[in-house]
Amino acid sequence: MPRGSGLKIGRVFGIPIYLSSSWFLIFALITYSYATGLGDTQWSTPQRWAVGIAVSVLFFSSLVFHELSHSVVALHYKIPVASITLFIFGGVARITREPKTASQEFQIAVAGPLSSYFLALVFFLGSLLTAPHSMLNLVTETLAVINGALATFNLLPGFPLDGGRIFRSIVWGINKNYERSTRIAARSGQVIAYAMMGGGMLWAVRAYSTNGDVVQGLWLVFIGWYLLTAARQSYVQVEAEGALEGLHVADLMTPDLPSVKRDITLEEYAQEVARSGRRAHLVISDGQLAGLMTVPVMQTVPREEWATTSVQAVMLPRDGLHWAAPEESALALLERMRNANVEEMAVGTGGNLVGLVTRDSILRVVQARVNLQHLHAAKH
Repeated sequence: MPRGSGLKIGRVFGIPIYLSSSWFLIFALITYSYATGLGDTQWSTPQRWAVGIAVSVLFFSSLVFHELSHSVVALHYKIPVASITLFIFGGVARITREPKTASQEFQIAVAGPLSSYFLALVFFLGSLLTAPHSMLNLVTETLAVINGALATFNLLPGFPLDGGRIFRSIVWGINKNYERSTRIAARSGQVIAYAMMGGGMLWAVRAYSTNGDVVQGLWLVFIGWYLLTAARQSYVQVEAEGALEGLHVADLMTPDLPSVKRDITLEEYAQEVARSGRRAHLVISDGQLAGLMTVPVMQTVPREEWATTSVQAVMLPRDGLHWAAPEESALALLERMRNANVEEMAVGTGGNLVGLVTRDSILRVVQARVNLQHLHAAKH
């Protein structure tokens, strides 16, 4: 999930916290579920809705606490945390780089489940101190169960769950090979995901035949599918970072970029792109670099406006470009691009632009090196 995606609701320890659009859906579903599920009590409709809202708010506050626990440990090891985002499946703390040691990985990963068990204990003790069958008693009991279940679920050894990261840290500590450990943990995550999807399907089929709750089974399938996708993406990311190991910006950049004039229309620019096959161009004005024009920038303008919109009106101005040095490491560049959420970086030396690095150019290099690694592995 890109940095800054969703609605920003504040900062904690300098870490911005966002709400994904999908969060509002699950918030509404949880609130409605509890509010309508209390119909057999003596409480009024406003009281039931108050319970539903309280459970939802405290549940997602618990998720923030869980993710902050990961983040605080990461910050202790000088690992920047770009953001925390709440979405339909819970929350995610976006740590900008992987830990350097297995011990760091273990401590960061285990902090989340421990924090959730801590909250489960706090809410459980709170339920003992409240009047039985009261609204506050129901809320505290419910949050104790939810946090306990959250911690236990996250301890499943399926990457990228916390348990999967704990598993990876243990394997990493044994074999001293980060990439191989990630591959093993990702496969474990895929096995668990398939098991959840299969179990969910069986649940749904059985529930359908007995007029039971089919939705719970389908929800399990949905979660399993999400874990399967996340496990694959996590391994692809690690594999990509491994492919970039030892490379520098100069190895990734496209030198000798073609140029276009600032006063041509986007229609004319599109024709130039089609003719040359180049997706990025320097914009020149009076013999000086004025900015950068790319296909993604052009695509932000509606097609019907291309004939009346100039390159200068939408280009990335020189002063607004993100810059990299040719000698900068490829991994450091990738981290900066992720943090800034940009598609390209200008490469300069001595104040002069000497090339451009884009996500597409990085992807091509990664794909080529990964293919070579697979060929080498197949031969051995």
